[in-house]
Amino acid sequence: MRHDDAYHWPPELLELMIETVPRLIRSKEGVITFLRGAGVSDQLLAPHQALLASDPAKVNKFKIVRSVLGHLNEQGDAALGVRRALLKRVTEFENFSSCWPEDQLKAEGLVAQIRRVVNTKDSFTRMQHERDTERQDRLATQQAERKKAAARRERFSDLRNRLAALFKEENPYARGAGLEVLLNNLFKTDGVSIRDAFAIRDEEGVTHEQIDGVIEIDGKQYIVEVKWWGKPVDIEPMSRQLVRIMSRAEARGLFISASGFTKPAVAACRDFLTHRVVMLGELREVALLLEREEDIANWVREKARQATIERLPLALLGTDF
Repeated sequence: MRHDDAYHWPPELLELMIETVPRLIRSKEGVITFLRGAGVSDQLLAPHQALLASDPAKVNKFKIVRSVLGHLNEQGDAALGVRRALLKRVTEFENFSSCWPEDQLKAEGLVAQIRRVVNTKDSFTRMQHERDTERQDRLATQQAERKKAAARRERFSDLRNRLAALFKEENPYARGAGLEVLLNNLFKTDGVSIRDAFAIRDEEGVTHEQIDGVIEIDGKQYIVEVKWWGKPVDIEPMSRQLVRIMSRAEARGLFISASGFTKPAVAACRDFLTHRVVMLGELREVALLLEREEDIANWVREKARQATIERLPLALLGTDF
C-alpha cells in the first residue's frame, strides 16, 4: 500500500523530535517507558529493551529514539495514531525540572520549536481541509446542477413528444385540454407557481367561469386562457377573457391560441392595455420554446414588457415567421 506524504512527519519535525525526547527523560529506561506510553509496540522496543538489560553501556537514548521514530515514520498512516500521541506528549510537556540540568533550557527551546512547527502544520492542514471541503461542495453543486439540467432536458423532450401527439389528435376538446395540461407542465418545469384549471360555481353548483390556469411570476398573477380551434380567436371569446381579468384586482392576462387571433381581437386587447396588461401568444412560440428549451418565465416577462412599453399585445418573440 502506498502511503501519502501527508501522513508522514516532515524531516525537520522528525529531527526535532529525535533531539527533544531524549532530553525530556533522564534515564534510558524512562525513554522506553515514554515511548511505550505513547503506543509504540513492544516489537519496536524489544531490541532496545534487551540490549539495555544485557549491556546498558552500549545503549544510547538518542539512538533509541532515532531508531524507533524512524520506523514509525516509515510506517506512514499505519502509525499515524502513535505519532500523534508522541507529539501530544511532547507539546504538552511542562515540567522541565525533571530533565538533566544541562538539558533543561535546550529541551524547553526544542519543545517550543516543535509547537510552532505543529501549529504551522495544523494551520496548513486546516486550510487544506477547507480547500478540500470547498472543492467537494463545488463538485457536489456541479453534479446537482448537471442532474437538474439532465432532468430538465428529459422533461422538455417529453413535452415536445406530447405536443407532437396533440397535432394528431382529431377531437378538438381533447386537443385543447391536452394543450392546457402541457402548458401547465411547461410552467412547472421552470419553477413557475401555477394553479391548474378550475371552475367557479355559485351556491347551487352552477359554473359561471372556467379558468384554464393562473400563474404567478415576479409577484404578478396572470389569468391564462388556452384555445386550439380551427380558426383564429375572435372578439367574443377575447371579450370574455378581458372581463375575467378586469373583475380581479391587479390581475394580468395571457391568451394562447394555436390558430392565431383576428384583427378585432388584437385591437380590443390593445385598447385594454390602458387598464391592464394583457398578452397574446401563439402555439408556434410555445413550440419554439420547447425546441430551444428556453425559460418560459422569461418569455412571459418579455411579452409583458412589449405589451406595457410598446403597446403590443401580440408580439411574436423569437420567431422568424
